Amino acid sequence: MSSTDHSPAQRNTKQRGAVAAALRDVEGFISAQDLHAQLRSRGERVGLTTVYRTLQALADAGALDVMRPPGGEHLYRRCSDGHHHHLVCRSCGATVEVLGPTVETWADRVAAEHGYTDVAHTLEIFGTCPACKR
Repeated sequence: MSSTDHSPAQRNTKQRGAVAAALRDVEGFISAQDLHAQLRSRGERVGLTTVYRTLQALADAGALDVMRPPGGEHLYRRCSDGHHHHLVCRSCGATVEVLGPTVETWADRVAAEHGYTDVAHTLEIFGTCPACKR
C-alpha cells in the first residue's frame, strides 16, 4: 500500500471532518440533505449516510441542537453552550434560543413524581415570527 492510499477508516474520518467543517459555515438550522448538497457542491465526496451518521454522533455528543419540526425532516445546528429551548417560525424557520426555567422545574417535578431519574428533554415552540407576521 502506498503512502497515498487511504483505508476506509481514514476516508471516513476525512468525510466526517468535512461534515463538521461545513457545519461551521452554516448559520441556523440545516437538514442532512441540504448539508449533503452543500458538501457535494464544494466537491466533497461524502455520502448521505455518512452525513446522517455524523450529524447523529455530533448530536449525541451534545455538539449539535436537533429540531424536529412538525411533518418535517430533522434539522441540525451547532449548539450554543447551556441547556436551552427553541422558538421557531413555522413560515421561514427563523429560530431563537430561549431559556425555560419554569419548564426545567416542571420536568424535574413530573419526573420525580413518577420515580424517574437522569431526565432529559427537548422543547420547540412553533409560531410566526414578526417578519412573517407583516
